[in-house]
Amino acid sequence: MLTSHTYHIRASEMKDANQLMELDMLVWNASTSPAPMQWRSRQQYLQYCPPGSQLIAVQEDQVCGYVGFHPPTGMPVNRHVYEIHIAVHPDFRRSGVATALMKAMKQHALEQGIRKLRLRVLSSNPGAVAFYEQCGFVTEGRLVSEFRIGGRDVDDILMAYFINA
Repeated sequence: MLTSHTYHIRASEMKDANQLMELDMLVWNASTSPAPMQWRSRQQYLQYCPPGSQLIAVQEDQVCGYVGFHPPTGMPVNRHVYEIHIAVHPDFRRSGVATALMKAMKQHALEQGIRKLRLRVLSSNPGAVAFYEQCGFVTEGRLVSEFRIGGRDVDDILMAYFINA
């Protein structure tokens, strides 16, 4: 567990599900996702995001943010890769939460024998692209005009971070 300022980072637990669902509703919108996450039930959420599949930043009892991770496929030859996504509560943006979560994710991946983190980010979210670049992610590819959001074409940028053991 990493401790930083007024929050600490730990693996998600069953008790966090409701706050994590609420955070998804706050964070994922047309500028951050081609299809905002809308969970139909707690059960559906827990099937997709079981306890332990996220590292969460918590201040007292409030979830400040999370980084979710999972293998991108079920193939054994792809088990050295985690696909990740990160979300920070609007009240905790620019407080170091995202940076601390990314640092914790890199350490967790190293401990699990993961050699590559990958993610997708919309070109309509330049702040996120800049953050990932500051964290050492590089662009691996770009799906040009992959989405039509709000009447305009948006690229899907594929980024990766390679973990050196």
